[in-house]
Amino acid sequence: MKILLIGPQGSGKSTQAELLAKHLGVPKITMGDIFRKIAALDTEEGQRIKQILDAGQLVDDQTTAELVKRRVEEADAKNGFIMDGYPRTVEQVNIFEPDFDKVIYLNVPREEVVNRLMQRGRADDTEQLINKRLDLYYQQTASLLDHYKQKGVLVEINGIGNIEEIQDEIKKHL
Repeated sequence: MKILLIGPQGSGKSTQAELLAKHLGVPKITMGDIFRKIAALDTEEGQRIKQILDAGQLVDDQTTAELVKRRVEEADAKNGFIMDGYPRTVEQVNIFEPDFDKVIYLNVPREEVVNRLMQRGRADDTEQLINKRLDLYYQQTASLLDHYKQKGVLVEINGIGNIEEIQDEIKKHL
């Protein structure tokens, strides 16, 4: 089963993806992990990705799509995977889209997300920066959610509650 988990930073999607991957016996695939793995390689591509990441920039959509495509074709993903962090935009979908069986949207109110992120206490988690990142996230995600709703694979889950309850709710929709 190929599942995409979508939700803003602080929605708990990484935790839920990890639990779901263990439950289904499939890999959890995140863009961060893919980028770090490639950036660690002593190759031309690895050095290019490392430079982009070190500069705090985003890897372009074309490269990102190619890396995802390669990753989902690896042997451990042949029976499915849990995707976290790709695609983020309809533009990325148009370049490459794994044929997701389900897209789980963890819906958490903005105020709750801001509170959760502020409690992490990271240097880049000022209220102003959090709101800036969330503005961009919601801007990009609205059309993505519409896309998956039209395909009939979108499931919206209330992302407030304890971890186990949310995981149980996700499992009910598989």
